[in-house]
Amino acid sequence: MSIEHIRRDYTQKTLARSNMQNNPMLQFQEWFDTTLSSDCGTDPTAMVLATCADNKPTQRIVLLKGFSENGFIFYTNYNSVKGQQLQANPNCSIHFAWLPQERQIHIEGVAEKLTEAENTTYFQSRPRASQLGAWASSQSQPIASRIELDQQLADIESRFADQDTLPLPPFWGGFRIIPNSIEFWQGRSGRLHDRFRYQRQATEQGSEWNLERLQP
Repeated sequence: MSIEHIRRDYTQKTLARSNMQNNPMLQFQEWFDTTLSSDCGTDPTAMVLATCADNKPTQRIVLLKGFSENGFIFYTNYNSVKGQQLQANPNCSIHFAWLPQERQIHIEGVAEKLTEAENTTYFQSRPRASQLGAWASSQSQPIASRIELDQQLADIESRFADQDTLPLPPFWGGFRIIPNSIEFWQGRSGRLHDRFRYQRQATEQGSEWNLERLQP
């Protein structure tokens, strides 16, 4: 089959305004819980993170590690490409593709660093192998071989061999993406998909969410 003929119709579900929560974080929670309880086909916390610096956009998949009214959290090496780009330009977007449910969520917002206390608490909750890996890797930097990377890990294992709890690396931590726009996409037959977008609007009391349907 040629590539232009690869397609499928989306017929599982519909999405109406009457089904939508007034708060997009409650709507996200609802869809996230549904994805967790079903055969999602992949890691449900996987999300595409898009950043941009010097007019050069880049994307990569990271893992969601928490969400609340305050935003969406993930962790990384602050010296990595994404870490440096977010510090230079905090405007970013994340995208969830829960394709077995024929659903997508697109979020635009601004990233802020987590506190050292938040980073330490999460870092020390990770498996020891993940903690050692964070210390061992200068993420995004070139390296001559896998052997050299393995040696860096061996050196770190030796350095912390007598410590049950590893300290937080000074170059490692989390970002919270504070959303200003959240779109929920439900696939429909004939490519006439259901799309609803929440946008944050400033008010005298602070802000509120405005919900509107978008054309497919």
